[in-house]
Amino acid sequence: MRFVIVTGMSGAGKSTALKMLEDMGYFCVDNLPIPLLPRFVEMFREPDEEVKKIALGIDVRGGQDFSGLKVVLDEMVGQEIQYEILFLDANDDVLIKRYKETRRQHPLSGSGRVDTGIAKEREKIMFLKMRATYILDTSKLLTRELKIELEKIFVEGKSFCNLYITVMSFGFKYGIPQDSDLVFDVRFLPNPYYIDGLKEKTGNDPEVQDYVMENEKSRVFLDKLRDMAEFLIPNYILEGKNQLVISIGCTGGKHRSVTLANALYQMLEEQGNYGVRIEHRDIGKDTITKRK
Repeated sequence: MRFVIVTGMSGAGKSTALKMLEDMGYFCVDNLPIPLLPRFVEMFREPDEEVKKIALGIDVRGGQDFSGLKVVLDEMVGQEIQYEILFLDANDDVLIKRYKETRRQHPLSGSGRVDTGIAKEREKIMFLKMRATYILDTSKLLTRELKIELEKIFVEGKSFCNLYITVMSFGFKYGIPQDSDLVFDVRFLPNPYYIDGLKEKTGNDPEVQDYVMENEKSRVFLDKLRDMAEFLIPNYILEGKNQLVISIGCTGGKHRSVTLANALYQMLEEQGNYGVRIEHRDIGKDTITKRK
């Protein structure tokens, strides 16, 4: 039997994750009262029980005493009941934005502010994050990207390092992405913008990619970037970092940065030990500006 406890911050996507796990063949139950947890697990431990994959959602919505959950989990360990914890998290500003968009009230905020409720919840469920088998930060994840990561873990059985990497291209004239962890400036490379036939194309087009990468400086930069990533990422994982944003910028975010961001994304994705996504923040802004 595979038993997964799905928990995390309210608004981080727990309900969505449970629905996805159900589609993957898991028997899912949401918000089960904590005192019923031992009995619930015992029901499915019988050798002839047909249900072999179970996902249980637990959160603060019901006002449950989470100190009781600590005791239950310790007892399960003592009884050699194996379980995994999937903890869904997101940045506070993202959670606040999601609550404002849905006009919902945070379960712990009462008549107060959402950020106060979020702070209380973080403190209350921190022990679950410390015990988590998998931590997924959904701050930047699209629904389909969340599904891909869950399939890797719970269907394909791939290893997961609790780190999700966003590789982002951007244009310096539109500002550096505020959530960047690492920022690289590639404006030292020749600009395809000034080449006839390439100006209107982007770093997603082969012609621009060939122009940028035929320059030896581009290849050397990419090699050094790979070396740095291979050194930093394992250390970030050891430090407990759940999300890493690597931003690569050129003047307009359309040619050079897009080309190199794509190349870095492909290298990281081939390693397959962590989730990776690509985002070209400013790739279409030049066209929009001209239309105005």
